[in-house]
Amino acid sequence: MQNILEWFSLHEQYIYIVVLMIFLGIEVIGRVPAVLHTPLMSGANAIHGVVIIGAIIVMGKADTSNYLALALGFLAVVLGTLNVVGGFVVTDRMLEMFKKKK
Repeated sequence: MQNILEWFSLHEQYIYIVVLMIFLGIEVIGRVPAVLHTPLMSGANAIHGVVIIGAIIVMGKADTSNYLALALGFLAVVLGTLNVVGGFVVTDRMLEMFKKKK
């Protein structure tokens, strides 16, 4: 328990920043009209390629005996890839709606 409290006290500023980012994200997303939600989310999902690259870098620099870092890195690569592919699929379906029918 002492270690947890010590960790929180050492990283207090980072915790405040993360909590403020969560509240800011909720406020920003909550004010987006429903019509714009799908295009914005598909674009945001496509940007998650950065997550994939970061996870690959973390996995490459992790010690081979650190199974937690490798497992979390692998999970981040898989979920980031699913997010990117999903973003492109949704964007493609939205663009199909604007094409003229034959």
